[in-house]
Amino acid sequence: MAEKHIELPLTEEIIKELHSGDRVLLSGTVYTARDEAHLYLCRMMDAKEPLPFDLNGAVIYYSGPCPAPPGAVIGPAGPTTSGRMDAYAPRLLDAGLKGMIGKGKRNKAVKESIVKNRAVYFGAVGGAGALLSSCIKEAEVIAFPELGAEAVYRLRVEDFPCAVVNDSYGGDLYEEGVRNNCVNTD
Repeated sequence: MAEKHIELPLTEEIIKELHSGDRVLLSGTVYTARDEAHLYLCRMMDAKEPLPFDLNGAVIYYSGPCPAPPGAVIGPAGPTTSGRMDAYAPRLLDAGLKGMIGKGKRNKAVKESIVKNRAVYFGAVGGAGALLSSCIKEAEVIAFPELGAEAVYRLRVEDFPCAVVNDSYGGDLYEEGVRNNCVNTD
């Protein structure tokens, strides 16, 4: 299967062409946010405060990058477990978020929200933080620096490798793997 090259931000036209199992290479702007940053973003929404970035068409990468070694843009930046953001994801999707990158399965509410909001969840390879960070060409903390590695970063990525796990049609790569005896969920 060929990889699809995608220029971010995500649009409805791009999303409708994505199906669970597709391998993709993302290029453009991605924002990092983990559970604490998600909580802060939702509190800002509650207070009707402007968010540190526009959610419309945005992609959030569930990662807390390590500090950059000398001469590097960023340290290892692997994905974290997406389920920790499940409590917040539907609200962000309702507000315009179109993509998420992480590892692991999503709950039923998130999968339903992905379909409802015509969005997508990408899986990245856990344990490959050093490799993934080589695709990050620029990194800047844009919000919540007090959270350290869990601050919100704006990243410029080139050919960042992922796979579509949950698509806007209800496809789920993990469920398909189980049905086809390709995945052991034990």
